[in-house]
Amino acid sequence: MYQYNNVAVYQSLGSAKFNCYTDKLLNCYIVYFFLKNKLMYTELTEDTLQNIVNDNEKVVVQYGATWCGNCRIMKPKFKKLAAENDAIPFLYVDAEKLPESRKLAKVDNLPTFAIFKNGELVNQVQSNQAESLINLFNELA
Repeated sequence: MYQYNNVAVYQSLGSAKFNCYTDKLLNCYIVYFFLKNKLMYTELTEDTLQNIVNDNEKVVVQYGATWCGNCRIMKPKFKKLAAENDAIPFLYVDAEKLPESRKLAKVDNLPTFAIFKNGELVNQVQSNQAESLINLFNELA
């Protein structure tokens, strides 16, 4: 666990969870700090995806929801791909809880995987197949 100005950051197996006791701006800073330092996989807790996409050359996103069975099936595969490509931020966005982040890729089905390059949506795929995710990721090369 890391502590920063009343913010507890828990990191385990490549993911981080944020507990903020102050304001949302500080929480956003912590997410930004860890992504800039190449944290390979992060589950967003705030609608900050636009800022992260703008601040990173490449970003890969899985949109899911807690009730989505296929999202739960794909999450470990997404994390594995993140672990193999630690120079690119991989983000999990709960599409039900973070509507502004969901709008960036015009998500209408789950799970949806999206790739962003230089602040713009490049492509997305709605699939429960690891091969589709890998093919999408290869478009960033």
